[in-house]
Amino acid sequence: MGHLLTQQLLAAGHDLTLLNRGLENETLPEGVHHLRADRTDRQQMKRALMAKDFDAVIDFVLYNAEEAHTITNLLHEHTGHYIFISTGQVYLVRQGIERPFSEDQFDQGMPLPAPKPHTFAYEEWSYGTNKRAAEEVLFQAHAEKGFPFTTLRLPMVNSERDPFKRLYNYILRLKDGGPLLIPERPNFALRHVYGEDVIQAISRLIDSGTGTGKAYNISQDESVSIDEFLTLLGEIMGVTPVVVRVSREALLKAGFLPDCSPFTERWMSELTNDRSKAELGMQYTPLRDYLTTLVNYYATHTPQPPVSYKRRAAEVKMATKHGGDASILAS
Repeated sequence: MGHLLTQQLLAAGHDLTLLNRGLENETLPEGVHHLRADRTDRQQMKRALMAKDFDAVIDFVLYNAEEAHTITNLLHEHTGHYIFISTGQVYLVRQGIERPFSEDQFDQGMPLPAPKPHTFAYEEWSYGTNKRAAEEVLFQAHAEKGFPFTTLRLPMVNSERDPFKRLYNYILRLKDGGPLLIPERPNFALRHVYGEDVIQAISRLIDSGTGTGKAYNISQDESVSIDEFLTLLGEIMGVTPVVVRVSREALLKAGFLPDCSPFTERWMSELTNDRSKAELGMQYTPLRDYLTTLVNYYATHTPQPPVSYKRRAAEVKMATKHGGDASILAS
């Protein structure tokens, strides 16, 4: 999302500064100022931001309360608007609240106990718990000293530059014609968002200056089952999905999850979007439209298959064992 946002901000005539660690050998667009700092190191951040003022700051990589304390102290009275990119997982680390989650449910329910350490569930729980703690610091800073923050809570973001290639995992498996392994549970609805719609939300906040002290869910309009999603994706690609359901325990034991079906995890949030449409004027790209855009993009910008795809034959073998048709799998 940062790449797309950079292009749009420059096109709109903004004076743009990028802060990162500067570890990758990348060429920045002409006119972009560059600050280098490891945001987990307070002294580096202080040196980078000292005596600098910004009309707006967009923070994609704030992950915990300590970093939130640092940034609110450094930017207090040095920015007109701080936009924090948060996550729908702030709701998933609570129990006793129901999907789809609205902004008003942030303080409802009870904390979810930590899953077993060194597991995928624990990593996701930690991510949501720490993002939530960061939000709480921002709300406190706003209440105590008027820190002008807005938080955007995102579900799964589908975009051309997704580094984990989650949508591409499904596209590859549909394209090869073989069966898709889907866990029997949970059966939560999918309600994601297109990357360009996230950029739209950020741009609306920058242009209007509204929404300080508030949180907004940013999410597409449609809620669909995994079957409806795969059927739609298959229609766009001109193929018919072959779905084989297997117990989650068996898929985990075989090491196929989350890659064989990344959108059926418990940690995929489902968010309402009423507040963002009413207060920010958001208009979301229809699911079919953006999936078509992404399928066409991957057809002309073919990435390397994810490492997990090397075990595709083993997936097909398991699907066959559970009643799937492996004969149509291209080698």
